[in-house]
Order: sequence, then structure tokens, then C-alpha cells
Amino acid sequence: MCKKVFIAATGQNSGKTTISVSLMHLARKKYGRVGFIKAIGPKCQVFDGITIDKDAGLMARIFGLEADIAHMSPVVLGRGATKQFIDGEIPALWPVERIRTAVTALEEKSDFLIIEGAGHGGVGSVIGLNNARVAKLVDAPVIMVSGGGIGNVIDSVQLNLPLYRLEGADVRALVVNKLLPEKRITSLSYLQRAFAPHGINVVGAFDYSPVLADPTLNHLSRLLEHPLKGDRSQGTRIIHHIQLGAASSQKVIDGLEESTLLVVTSSRDELLVTLSSLYHIPAYREKIAGLVIPGHAPVSAITQKILDDSDIPYIRIHETTADVFSALTYHVSKISAEDQEKIDLIKAQAEEVLDFDAIDALLG
Repeated sequence: MCKKVFIAATGQNSGKTTISVSLMHLARKKYGRVGFIKAIGPKCQVFDGITIDKDAGLMARIFGLEADIAHMSPVVLGRGATKQFIDGEIPALWPVERIRTAVTALEEKSDFLIIEGAGHGGVGSVIGLNNARVAKLVDAPVIMVSGGGIGNVIDSVQLNLPLYRLEGADVRALVVNKLLPEKRITSLSYLQRAFAPHGINVVGAFDYSPVLADPTLNHLSRLLEHPLKGDRSQGTRIIHHIQLGAASSQKVIDGLEESTLLVVTSSRDELLVTLSSLYHIPAYREKIAGLVIPGHAPVSAITQKILDDSDIPYIRIHETTADVFSALTYHVSKISAEDQEKIDLIKAQAEEVLDFDAIDALLG
């Protein structure tokens, strides 16, 4: 018989995908066959000719589940889908039947099945299948994932919990992610006391980590939809700081921190040349992760040659500096299959911070 778990979240950016990757990794050490399904997917991509949710594609690539991809993302809410449901162009029972069929197919070939939700509990309501209802539909106990803290965690869980109770879904545990190391023990102690009356076990997961939270050069290249040039082998390098190169060259250099991405407008020839030259020096290479060069003005021919000769990684984009800097600083990094450094770190840390046997026991 296949054991199942529904991974819910209190909201976006709680670290739900990180927890799903962790549980997949740990479950595969205990169970022979482990499956994954993203029941309702709001983020589309084409995978081997099939439109699926991005998280399903991520898990397939990380864990070699490509053969199951047809069942791993049964309902994808692409552009215009919500209006089609409301207009009656898509039958109300269609998503229910799709999810049931997919879960049944994966249950037959799995000993342990992870069913990942999407966003907060109410996501999917437009098609009559919010996360809580999906958890009940597939008869899977629920593990809810939240970010760190105390008051904000309690508030966010209490916003979601009534919906799961209304739908009759069984919330067994709260996994708290992105904990501040110096407050970890205190936070978990208070949260355990707060949720004990609700019969919800509290599990501490990952401490906040810049390595996991921050983007790679390749990730930012995809975000900006422009190629990474220069030394593309540095594409997996993780960006810890983003700095606007608006001050004098000396002040910009003095302000460099570890693994800094600099946004330097295309007309700043002297700064582009200085950074390219410093990139050859090991001490500065640790600080200079790469450049984003926005602006409508062309880079001068001599500056372009120095850039290319230095092999410094850079992204050239013909947008305004303000627009590019805003896009970068307000962006939240998501894990991709190409981020092997992050994936390896997640797996290694999962073995240290998560007691899978204890979590497994909570599922019954």
C-alpha cells in the first residue's frame, strides 16, 4: 500500500519546494519507489512536448522521474484557464477526474507519494479545488510549511487552518523553514506550545541560508531573458549581494562585498574597464560575481574588447538601469534543476535537520 503526504504552505516563498526536494531525497533512502505529483500547477512549461507545472518538471529532472511526467502534473492553470472554468468551457468535474486518475496511477507504482500543493490553502478555488479540498480528495495527511518567526507563523497558519478543517483534511504537522539560527530553539519551543492544543506537531527544518535564498547568475539570466556572456562556466555561482554602480569607480570598488553582482550602465566606460581589470585578481574575483549592463547607449568598442578579453561574466540588456535594478532586487530566487550546488546542499542539510522517520511516523 502506498503511503501519501500532501505538502501544503501558508503562502508563497515559504520554502515548500525545498521541503519537497528534501522529503523526496530522504524518502528514497527508506522506500524503494517514491513518486511526486503537483496536483494543480499555476506555473507552466513544456516538458517533452507536454505542458506541465514547473515544479513537476523540476522534480522529474532532479530525481529521474521523466517516465512518470504524464501523471505528475494533471491540472495546469495556464493563461485563460480561470476564465474558461468560470465560463463553463471546461467541465467542473474535469480537474477532479484528472487528479484522481493521476494519483491512482502513481499510487500503483509507488511506495511513498508526495503530493505538492500550490501557494496558500485557497489556491485553486476558481476551479472548485482549493489545496485543502485536493488533500481530502486524494486522502492524504497534510504537512504545512511556513517561514520562520513566531507571531507571523501563528497568524499565517491560523489563516489557512480553518479551510483545511472545513474540507475535512487532516493537518498532522507544521514544518517551520527559514529559521534564524540564534532564535531556532526559542521559536520552535513557542510554536510547539502554540499548536499543541490543535493537535499539530511542529518540526524544525532549515535555518535561513543565503546560499539557498540567493539566485545564481544563470537564474538571473533567465529572469532578464538575456544570455550570460563571458565565462559561462560561472553561471552556477550564487549571488549574495546586488550593487548599483552609480557612485565613483573608487567608491563602487570600496563597497564590494562577497559575490557581488554589479549593475553598471552601458555608458560607464571607466567603471566597466576597472571591474574587468580587477576580475583578473583572485581577491577581487571572490567579490565580483559578474555584471549586468543595462542602457540604450552602446558600449564603446574598446570597452567591449576589454570586457570580452577579461572573461568577466555579464548580461547585456537594453532596458533602463532603474527597471533592471528593480527587477533584480524585488525578485525571489527559486530552485531550478540547473542549480546543482543548491540541490546538493539541500540534500545534505536535509539529512542533518530533518528526522524522516519521525515525520513518516506522523503520517501513520
